[in-house]
Amino acid sequence: MGLSRSGLYYQPVPPSPEELALKHLLDQIYTDYPFYGSRRMVIALKPYGWEVNRKRVQHYMREMGIEGIHPPRNLSKAIQAAHRFPYLLRNIHIVRPNQVWGIDITYIRLRHGWMYLVAILDWFSRYVVSWELDQTLEMPFVVEGVSRALKTATPEILNSDQGSHFTSPQYLKLVQDSGAKVSMDGRGRAMDNIFTERLWRSLKYEEVYLKDYDSPREARIGIANYMAFYNQKRPHQSLAYKTPETVYHSTS
Repeated sequence: MGLSRSGLYYQPVPPSPEELALKHLLDQIYTDYPFYGSRRMVIALKPYGWEVNRKRVQHYMREMGIEGIHPPRNLSKAIQAAHRFPYLLRNIHIVRPNQVWGIDITYIRLRHGWMYLVAILDWFSRYVVSWELDQTLEMPFVVEGVSRALKTATPEILNSDQGSHFTSPQYLKLVQDSGAKVSMDGRGRAMDNIFTERLWRSLKYEEVYLKDYDSPREARIGIANYMAFYNQKRPHQSLAYKTPETVYHSTS
């Protein structure tokens, strides 16, 4: 049939232990300091015994999605700009559920690899409206997460960074067709999505780093259990020690 045996029986080469260790450490540093770029990361790695150049750090950060998932470099600036939206949250007081949602993607480490997690968070109540986990950064898992969230409610504003997932026509059409307004963080505004960054930090220190998942299945079960705990049982100081679910449903 004209097919090569090597192509049919190809087995993907797993990442090396060195790559895994470095990516896991980058994730931990970035969780603590989400405003760190590649230059600071190179310096931050040195106390851990890693002498790596900036080019390698940049490469790994792009693969991990922690440098902002940028549109491909060969796109023109005009095309990129056409899919960007203004930041709508300046001077806005968030006083009710479903007024503002935030969406973001983070790296989830496994013992022998990694996955990616997307979550949609209600900023008023800190309630995780929806989340989705996948082994790649392909678009479908983001679409699935957003679609599930929009079955719960429609926010007035959905805020994101300017990553390629959130400037894609699929994402923009899905959000706009729901009636929500699209808001995007400005370049260099690392803390615009502060509520989601706090979610990532809680998730990783209270669940992911403690469990050291051996497989994607273990990660899915562990994260599902944690999200239920986070929404339903974990009291938040900023919510007068109420749970996100209580605040979200009592005032929505």
